[in-house]
Amino acid sequence: MASTEKFIPVLENLGFSLDIEDTPEVYADASAMARYDLIVQSVTMGSATVDEVAGLRAAVAAGAGLTGWHGGLIDSYRNSAEYLHLTGAQFAAHPPAGVDRGRTDVEPYRSYTVTPTAEGAQHPITSGMEAFDITTEHYWVLTDPHNRVLLTSVLSPDAEDEWDEPVTMPVAWTRQWGKGRIFATTLGHTLDVLDRPDVHGLIERGLDWAAR
Repeated sequence: MASTEKFIPVLENLGFSLDIEDTPEVYADASAMARYDLIVQSVTMGSATVDEVAGLRAAVAAGAGLTGWHGGLIDSYRNSAEYLHLTGAQFAAHPPAGVDRGRTDVEPYRSYTVTPTAEGAQHPITSGMEAFDITTEHYWVLTDPHNRVLLTSVLSPDAEDEWDEPVTMPVAWTRQWGKGRIFATTLGHTLDVLDRPDVHGLIERGLDWAAR
């Protein structure tokens, strides 16, 4: 897919040689997975077998990094509780702006501000980043407390929304899993978002940081 192709040169410039797979079958091959220093997943929805998820978890626990953006990492393999445990987050919704509620001819976009957390201000992935405004899908994410949140955004309810107060959502975070590092961001719905220097740089630094 185009978003994957966009980061192939980035990975090559970071010194990686690449294998590109169309299915998660390789996750079940322990000898193949042992070769990898970094796993970049870009799979939205789909399914994975018990053995494939177990192989991915084992590879990360042994030291391979795991990264991804948008639904390519946290909207994958919903059939697997073990996968959700690994990533520590799951996409739940991207509520449209109130004026666009019920429309199918427009993307469910909102305008919001992405803000570094106190931890993010000190982290090598996000150190030096300033708050920025963006108009794109605003992910409502279900997360757990093991994540180290680097960037957040506030999802404020419109008049027609069902929730009754602003809620803070993670936009980028890291996670330690055994010897492996995990980096994820909810940004990246479209190529123009991935082309933004702030978003592109965020992901590039995340790839570099997570690698073994």
